[in-house]
Amino acid sequence: MELIQQSPDIKAYLAVGEAVDHDHPLVRSVSERLAADHPDAYSYAEGAYTFVRDTIPHSMDSGDPRVTWRASDVLERRTGICYAKSIAYAALLRARGIPAALCYQRLTEDDGSDPVIHGLVAVLLPGERAWARQDVRGNKPGVDARFSLGEERLAWPVRPELGEVDHPELYAEPHPAVLAALKAAPDRASLERTLPTGL
Repeated sequence: MELIQQSPDIKAYLAVGEAVDHDHPLVRSVSERLAADHPDAYSYAEGAYTFVRDTIPHSMDSGDPRVTWRASDVLERRTGICYAKSIAYAALLRARGIPAALCYQRLTEDDGSDPVIHGLVAVLLPGERAWARQDVRGNKPGVDARFSLGEERLAWPVRPELGEVDHPELYAEPHPAVLAALKAAPDRASLERTLPTGL
């Protein structure tokens, strides 16, 4: 699948936004701490990936009722669903001048029912010609996502026979349907009932 930039200008994927608020002091502080241990772009991208995947629990796994949607809030509260964790990872990448985009999959249950949109991040590292999608959702039994610039190591490869889809578009900010759901939900239980089922 060829990933498609929603904006042809790469600067859009470095910009500060409402959700990807990498100008926030907390995002900057976390970025600087990670960069101290990972000085080059590749190791930083992988280190930031592992940090978000492993130290910020997915709220549906942990049972945390709070809903986060700004990168700074995700890092401060240490909780979020896939969308929020992706926003935090994108912000940490952009804080070091690494282009980062938000992108999505449509996934279903094993029988093709209950479709839902799942959030990912695409990164474009120096010297690379192609964007590489990453999944910071967080691992659990049956899920083993890994940082990779070659073969994708996502939580869930799509199953087209069930109507699952990889959306190729790369967004500078969260898709409007995703952001609206996050902002409107008073708690995670409400969010679970209103997650986008399509884009």
